[in-house]
Amino acid sequence: MRRSPLPLALVLSLVVASAAVAPARAADLLWRDSPGVAAPPDIVRLNDFMHDLSERMKPSLVQVRVRRAAEPQAEGQEQQGTPEERRSAGSGFIIREDGYLVTNAHVVGDAERIQVRLSDGRRFDGRLVGLDERVDLALLKIEASGLPVALLGDSNRTRVGEFVLALGHPFGLEQTVSFGIVSRKGAPIQVAAPGFEFIQTDAAVNPGNSGGPLVNMAGEVVGVNSMAAVNGSIGFAIPVNLVKALLPQLAEKGKVEWGWLGVSIAEVPDEDAPKLGLKEPKGVLIRQVVSGQPADQGGIKANDVVVSVDGASVEGPRDLQRIISSTPVGKVVKISLMREGKEQEVAVTVGAYQAQAPRPTRRLVPAPRSPQQPQPPSPQQPR
Repeated sequence: MRRSPLPLALVLSLVVASAAVAPARAADLLWRDSPGVAAPPDIVRLNDFMHDLSERMKPSLVQVRVRRAAEPQAEGQEQQGTPEERRSAGSGFIIREDGYLVTNAHVVGDAERIQVRLSDGRRFDGRLVGLDERVDLALLKIEASGLPVALLGDSNRTRVGEFVLALGHPFGLEQTVSFGIVSRKGAPIQVAAPGFEFIQTDAAVNPGNSGGPLVNMAGEVVGVNSMAAVNGSIGFAIPVNLVKALLPQLAEKGKVEWGWLGVSIAEVPDEDAPKLGLKEPKGVLIRQVVSGQPADQGGIKANDVVVSVDGASVEGPRDLQRIISSTPVGKVVKISLMREGKEQEVAVTVGAYQAQAPRPTRRLVPAPRSPQQPQPPSPQQPR
């Protein structure tokens, strides 16, 4: 059978289409394509490694969505329409196959409903197991099994300058990764933090990243992203060793019982070391004592200088804060101190930390100073 020729209109359309996709001359392009130059081999390997690490960590990353009650209207304020619920979101990561996960206290605090969205898209109602606002840590539970988990490392081995990844869901975006280094290990920006070294990083920690993992190059979680400052350019993470120390209390009691003495403290001024009986300005100066609290009951007085607790040397205020806050409530500790140039030892039963501390009533009587000498630092948060 003889085939009929193609219609003229169809032939013309094929010619026009072929011309449209024909490669243009280089002079006609508005851009220049790369000739396909490869990156140096070391950079290629680094890129591949970072990509693989990111993909390996993502399955244990979750998004935490929270619904809170509408804020009450101020007295005398006219109601404008129906109060709307407050909704927010943060991040978290799975630490056990049966549905336990970690996030920040500020992400889930005061929540009426918590929803957890897994990396595979599944959604579960979350139950708040425990929460501690002092270090901004919360433990959640979802009813699921066989979940991928993040492996926790040793934050004490984390060094300043090491590469880290911060994972999370900032601004509602899904499964993001930012890259940086450990900038510093030290005090966070909260005044009430209990003396532990937090991890500071320049890996971007933006709104929504809170509660996500900070990961080292071995794929281990070394911290929980907690807060950011200066538009996310400086981030702080709760060290994972502190997280591991607090999780049993959160699981068992729903809260953390921090140790407490009931004192206000300061560094020992250099010029006051000799008159306080010290060879060098080390230890912690007791500036104020809260009446009726553990330190008062144990015989600690204003102007005492604490030099050790149960044999552990106390170099400065953060040492005393860390030791006492991590001591079990009710334990009796032996505190060595200098009083009027003489070394003494007192036994103090550690009490429970009070967020709203009573005002110290036994005040420091300042040592005589010349007008040229600087004034002592203002008292720190009572401990």
